Amino acid sequence: YGPAMRGGTANCTVVISDEAIGSPVITSPHSLIVMNNPSLDAFEPRLKEGGVLVMNSSLITRKVKRKNINVIGVPANEIASKIGDKRVANMVMLGAYVAHTKTVSKEKILEGLSDLLGEKKRQLFEVNKKAFEKGMEFG
Repeated sequence: YGPAMRGGTANCTVVISDEAIGSPVITSPHSLIVMNNPSLDAFEPRLKEGGVLVMNSSLITRKVKRKNINVIGVPANEIASKIGDKRVANMVMLGAYVAHTKTVSKEKILEGLSDLLGEKKRQLFEVNKKAFEKGMEFG
């Protein structure tokens, strides 16, 4: 089992750049997408001043401590449940992040999603797209 299953936090680093990426190791990110309290506790202090914190207000029960960051609360679990699949809460969060930061276009995200799912999982595209678009309303 991974750390999240054992009660710890799980995390993933994504580096987006138009230039060559020297190292994928990031100690002070510009942005965070945080799904739960343990992850907020672990990663909020690392976010750069002026950075963007997109947090899942469905599961995060405490207030953000820092005043020098931009915070977007998204009830991702509730939105995903209304859509009909709790597993798409991550896509709701991605939608809010993309709408706020404009780091990647909606079209590129949906193109990548389609490529990732392929023909075998094509039936999952629409629910993920809907979740992403609902999340964009919070950006």
